[in-house]
Amino acid sequence: MAETTERPPIPKGFRSAELGWPELHRIPHPPHRLPVLGDVLGVSSRTPLQDSLGLARRLGPIFRRRVFGKEFVFVWGADLTADLADEARFAKHVGPGIANLRPVVGDGLFTAYNHEPNWQLAHDILAPAFGREAMAGYHPMMLAVAGRLMDHWDRAVAAGRAVDVPGDMTKLTLETIARTGFGHDFGSFERSRPHPFVTAMVGTLAYAQRRNIVPVPLEPLLLRRARRRNAADMAYLNRTVDDLVRARRAAGRGDGDLLDRMLETVHPETGERLSAENVRRQVITFLVAGHETTSGALSFALHYLARHPEAAARARAEVDRVWGDAAAPGYEQVAKLRYVRRVLDESLRLWPTAPAFAREAREDTALAGVHPMRRDAWALVLVPMLHRDPAVWGADAERFDPDRFDAKAVRSRPAHTFKPFGTGARACIGRQFALHEATLVLGLLLRRYDLRPDPDYRLRVTERLTLMPQGLRLGLERRTAGAVPAAAQSATLPDGTPSESRCPVHGAGD
Repeated sequence: MAETTERPPIPKGFRSAELGWPELHRIPHPPHRLPVLGDVLGVSSRTPLQDSLGLARRLGPIFRRRVFGKEFVFVWGADLTADLADEARFAKHVGPGIANLRPVVGDGLFTAYNHEPNWQLAHDILAPAFGREAMAGYHPMMLAVAGRLMDHWDRAVAAGRAVDVPGDMTKLTLETIARTGFGHDFGSFERSRPHPFVTAMVGTLAYAQRRNIVPVPLEPLLLRRARRRNAADMAYLNRTVDDLVRARRAAGRGDGDLLDRMLETVHPETGERLSAENVRRQVITFLVAGHETTSGALSFALHYLARHPEAAARARAEVDRVWGDAAAPGYEQVAKLRYVRRVLDESLRLWPTAPAFAREAREDTALAGVHPMRRDAWALVLVPMLHRDPAVWGADAERFDPDRFDAKAVRSRPAHTFKPFGTGARACIGRQFALHEATLVLGLLLRRYDLRPDPDYRLRVTERLTLMPQGLRLGLERRTAGAVPAAAQSATLPDGTPSESRCPVHGAGD
């Protein structure tokens, strides 16, 4: 399978190095810029995002970097980011890292260019699938998959083993989106190794990131083996989804899930349907984006809860108080876990698992009235630095403190200072799905287990376009008090099917 070398379009009339910023020279860049190579000193191919965070601290709220002739403008100041969030003047820009995924997901919801019509078509058709009624329908399946996770963790407790948090959260969120969205079971918890879909998905994300820092002319030389591996990964993702869609067509309509909507729903105004190719692209988009970022968010939250027992105790007390002795919480009870949600939000503040988004100018303008931008000029928002802006979050912005998200504190902050799901019309369509799933799972795990951190562990963050804590393992103890959710014992799906039953950025709250 041949790989395309598609790149994001360069604004017409401008050299690539200018990016449509007429006064680019006014924006600081790192010292010791090298001819041809640019600002590559001190930059690791494994941690480019975290290296950029270090540069941001030294260079300020807007800066630029050049890598092999490609110039990037980075923004993280709260006032600048708020201006970029103005939908009348700015729109989503499909930056290089995201564009590198287009060979496999094309014009899916996450990767479509603004001018491509399939984005609006798919958005209008699929948006109702994330409304309140649909979410309530997903809730029993989320409980069932969480039950499989807890069965798995119970076996680890019995054997005295620590659990692989990122690995198990990936299994959980993959099964959740596969079940709720597509009626499919990957059998992740019955496998000793990751499902091949996960392996292929991680491979494509890692390869997309590597392409960000390799000059295009050198790709055939430096990425020759990686290109072959990536082609095989893309072919596997395509085959998996094609088989899933083929099975659904053969079986007839499912339960009105995402796949049913993709295959059967017409646009309410135009009567258009998604093409077969676009259905494949949307399914891959949801399977990848629908589990990768949520698994990271859960993993970071569990890390911080284990390291902050006082926060874990408050969260657990809230779960016990709100859920009481109910065998399994109802849909409405999840939103009542306000402190648990604060824990999740604070974890997403420190380590937003989708760590950047790009914005482009719709017309000639000036960013915050200071930096002129021509039409199509773009900038990359560094979300972890936005979430650490001391002007907004205070001098202790590195400290883990869920009370930053109590209602009074949230009301006191300016808009557009917390952006873990992007911004504007192209923000994450599945935000409420992810937040409900993650809050539910944290509540279930806190009610069932005490978390025991490894005292020698220091947070390290793996980058593959998304962020994930590396090598995080936790010890567990079953609580002697508290109800055991029925989902952990003999969960049943709605269709009657039984379920098997130190931080890189100055500590970041460690």
